[in-house]
Amino acid sequence: MFYHFLYPLSSHWIIFNVFKYITFRASYATVTALLISFIFGGWIIRKLESLQIGETIDSDGPEHHQKKAGTPTMGGVLVLAAIVVPTLLWADLTNRYIQLALLGTIWMGIIGFIDDYLKVVKKRPKGMIGRFKLIGQVGYGLVLGAVLVWGGDGTAVVTSTSVPFLKDVLINWQWVYIPLVILVVTGASNAVNLADGLDGLAIGLSSLAFAGYGVIAYLSGHSVFAEYLNLLYLPASGELTVYCAAVVGAGLGFLWFNAHPARIFMGDTGSLALGGALGTVAILVKKEFLLVIIGGLFVAEAVSVMAQVLYFRYSGGKRLLRMSPLHHHFELVGWSETQVVVRFWIVGILLLLVGMSSLKLQ
Repeated sequence: MFYHFLYPLSSHWIIFNVFKYITFRASYATVTALLISFIFGGWIIRKLESLQIGETIDSDGPEHHQKKAGTPTMGGVLVLAAIVVPTLLWADLTNRYIQLALLGTIWMGIIGFIDDYLKVVKKRPKGMIGRFKLIGQVGYGLVLGAVLVWGGDGTAVVTSTSVPFLKDVLINWQWVYIPLVILVVTGASNAVNLADGLDGLAIGLSSLAFAGYGVIAYLSGHSVFAEYLNLLYLPASGELTVYCAAVVGAGLGFLWFNAHPARIFMGDTGSLALGGALGTVAILVKKEFLLVIIGGLFVAEAVSVMAQVLYFRYSGGKRLLRMSPLHHHFELVGWSETQVVVRFWIVGILLLLVGMSSLKLQ
């Protein structure tokens, strides 16, 4: 909004020329997201408490988690507001990548909100029926894939993916590209959702991942940097930096209230939205494979659940881990909740650095 209303004034007042620069708008998108979180965070917590919208803890989880029962949940509405509002204020809203990123955030957020509402308000322990949730996720992936394929420029780049660490290597998925898009956005949304089990874990790791993809989006949209780093040049992708910066700001702002001991949980409203948005950004900048590295801990959380289920089924009832997802295993090994979260953040930073190094090592 500011870009559209204020940048045109630069022809009369040079000071408004700053709105041309992505870095300026990204910085203030972060600040705006933080301010929204700080200003409205306490109010939302009190509102959720007054409505008695509190978390229900599964009985099959770690026993010490039962003390968290009743903590306000559905705080993902704060995360969504702190992402969407700054993006609307600071981004170029005619940019198709921005439009798709916002679509993914809101679409997945609505699915998560319905799931939370059914669990917390309607007291349905399982929330939304799994197949309905999956239909919603697949539906978004189908829409995103269709828009990219049939709304693109018709070149092979549209259906291609960059391969990390390999120079000028692209995989053209052709007719299986849309199924790939569905797999990425569905897998990412569910993986972030699985990681949302400890205070500050999922939101911290999400902020790291979006920070990395924000840098990638900026470099990919800058002709000089893209050429120097042998990146696929995507002129429209630079604007995604503003969106990713808003997500980082929203994440850090929410972490203010979600750090241990958490005063609020984001619920599926936030985790599904963040995961779906992360998958969307990875697809838009053609770095789907890199998501396995930068989002490596999300992958590990999802794989730990699948491995636990399969091992239990085919071993006659034995367990591979003490409990899944992976963060619960380390809790039962003896790590405190804070130790698990901070150590996962450290590993997340290492994975982010490895992923970012691939931009130069190609």
